[in-house]
Amino acid sequence: MRILHTSDWHVGRRIRGRDRSEEHRAVLHELVLLADEAAVDLTVVAGDLFDTASPTPAGEQIVWKTLLDLSDLGPVLVVAGNHDNPARLDAVSPVLDRAGVMVIGSPCSPSEGGVVQLPALGLRAAMLPFVSQRGIVSAEDIMGLDPDRHGGKYEDRMRRIIESLTGEMTTDTVNIVVGHVSVHGAEAGGGEHVFDYAVPTSVFPGHLSYVALGHYHRQQKMPHSAPVWYSGSPLQLDFGEVSDHKGALLVKAEPGRPAAVEELPLRSGRRLMELKGTLEQVLARADEAEGAYVKVILQESARVGLADEVRDAVPGAVDVVLRTTDPARLDREPRRSLQRTEAFHRYLRDRGVDDPTLEKLFAELLDEVASAP
Repeated sequence: MRILHTSDWHVGRRIRGRDRSEEHRAVLHELVLLADEAAVDLTVVAGDLFDTASPTPAGEQIVWKTLLDLSDLGPVLVVAGNHDNPARLDAVSPVLDRAGVMVIGSPCSPSEGGVVQLPALGLRAAMLPFVSQRGIVSAEDIMGLDPDRHGGKYEDRMRRIIESLTGEMTTDTVNIVVGHVSVHGAEAGGGEHVFDYAVPTSVFPGHLSYVALGHYHRQQKMPHSAPVWYSGSPLQLDFGEVSDHKGALLVKAEPGRPAAVEELPLRSGRRLMELKGTLEQVLARADEAEGAYVKVILQESARVGLADEVRDAVPGAVDVVLRTTDPARLDREPRRSLQRTEAFHRYLRDRGVDDPTLEKLFAELLDEVASAP
């Protein structure tokens, strides 16, 4: 059996105000082409289809079309992530189900949809949408677990929920978990919400064929006797991901054995990069940033128009950050007795700003205030 594992599309995500809808269309179209070329039998999407709980119509069009295109190749299993609106996904699930796209927005017991069985493929899938720390007790109630045990920690409760979902799985089928879960030791890319609660990989039974996870944007394998993988996001979403290679995972599984995993690179979407140094150094490397979204970290004294100079030379610059004087070394001398122009001069000096034009404008502003009726 060939399974495509993808997650964390974050359709609707902008970068410093810039729309990325066309990039999402391109990369998800590429994903469908990869799935077709790999002749997949099943696609799993492990949460965070959308970037917000209230996506735009354009964002919904991108996601629904991609899911339907993937369903032309075989069944599609989807769980909600922490960015998704679980009630919204549950509401649309009957419509998508007609096309072979099975969506679980909220945790369900095995008999209510928490376990999907696909006899034609010989597969059982435990469906585990995102469960917050606040929602863990209600999730246990849904599973029919003993309410007297609700006092346990998040890890213990999640372990019982996963046991409930996987307890009937046997080695005569391919057994997978599709979950949006934060696992201890996973490396964040920079655009994720890093929670103060997570679970160890030991919550997943060792006899599973594969565990398909979403939440972390960096593609990575977690230590476990069964293959436990984050597929990562299909394109770079944040400047913490500039070194990440984006893609999806092709999982080759058969009953009773751990699955084999192949990384499938995705190349659509604009790359993200950082340029660091003085203005002269940054401008000398401007050609390297062609076609990219760029974060520029300048080692310069602040002055009026500096950011504009950078953006003129580097059209893709969406963030310009100044690294000047260490705040811990700022002059803390009281300024109440100083003339306002001198106090402003020292304020700028403490922050590494050498800009006579700015000081002149400040003085002129003071004169206007003083002469106002």
